[in-house]
Amino acid sequence: MAERARADAVRNRERLLRAAAAAFASADGPVSLEGVAREAGVGIGTLYRHFPSREALTEAVYRTELAEVAASAAQLLDRHPPATALRRWMDRYAEFVAAKRGMAESLRAVFESGAVTPGDTRASIVGAAELLLAAGAAEGSLRIDVRADDLVSSMLGITLASSSTEQTQRMLDLLAAGVAAR
Repeated sequence: MAERARADAVRNRERLLRAAAAAFASADGPVSLEGVAREAGVGIGTLYRHFPSREALTEAVYRTELAEVAASAAQLLDRHPPATALRRWMDRYAEFVAAKRGMAESLRAVFESGAVTPGDTRASIVGAAELLLAAGAAEGSLRIDVRADDLVSSMLGITLASSSTEQTQRMLDLLAAGVAAR
């Protein structure tokens, strides 16, 4: 019976993370934890058992999504040529950054506490970019002189400075064209 409860707890945690990620992505201001619990189909007590504070929930959502963005590079390479995989990964990264706007205050507290460091985030994202760039360079579709750190800085600048999703897409297209082999 204990294993069953454990499976339910894991399922509830996953549902809470999905509901919180969706709420943070669509929020213009603070996210209601009661609303997250309701959307996940659990009570507020269950949310607090898994995540004792708003910051704990924010950290878990951030870590989960960061891991998914980083892992998506290899998944995309399995299904697409490197240049296509890179461009699709750029879109995934832009979605990741855009979704953080709704959790900015809580995320700031998580960074200030040291629970997550910008260096850890950057290393994970740069590692994914390195994988994509190396595959494209080996295949001949991407330039060999592009540094992953430069690519990530460019992507971050685009996602933070763009005034619309359409502009983000246009700018990412320009960046992808700039790293394509000539």
